[in-house]
Amino acid sequence: MKAFKDYDTTTTISEIPKLPAGAYDCEIIAAKVAAYTGKDGTIYEKLEIAFDIVAGEFAGYFRHQYDALTKEDKKWKGVLRLSVPTDDGSDGDNWAKRILKTCIEAVEDSNSGYHWDWDEKKLKGKAVGCLFRNEEWEYNGKTGWKAMPFRFLSLDDVHACKYKIPNDKPLNKPSAPVTVNSIAAAAVEDADDELPFWG
Repeated sequence: MKAFKDYDTTTTISEIPKLPAGAYDCEIIAAKVAAYTGKDGTIYEKLEIAFDIVAGEFAGYFRHQYDALTKEDKKWKGVLRLSVPTDDGSDGDNWAKRILKTCIEAVEDSNSGYHWDWDEKKLKGKAVGCLFRNEEWEYNGKTGWKAMPFRFLSLDDVHACKYKIPNDKPLNKPSAPVTVNSIAAAAVEDADDELPFWG
């Protein structure tokens, strides 16, 4: 067999263990507000918080995953995306407010002396717990399951196991009946599925 020229510098395939659904100690590494265009052309914003697991068997999970990627446009996958409320008074917007406040209070409770002042950049370096749930994915005709960030919770709640792992989230089936309530819920809960990973 003829040796290929860059054998010594070619990276090998590394096996990354599958992250189970559950709650983990994390540290926020960056945060930003990003604007997106919806299918109907409307602009909406997300507070995107990138983090990594810092304790236990899966410490450094997203760093290892990122480092193992070889493609040029690799992206950080440990990101919690929260809808930025618009104050439009809708049920979906009120739900987005509740989710955002729950996550921000989890950061406050996990960092003595920290108080949210609406500057998302100050979230960097803060400790927080993150709860993951299993979500089904589909890509190029293949499907599978992976644990995805669901919401933040305080480190005290993580350590005391004061949380319930959310139900698994299967792919939306096109044959399911569509109702007004399901559309409102999907706007809040499922919007993340179409967003790109952290850039």
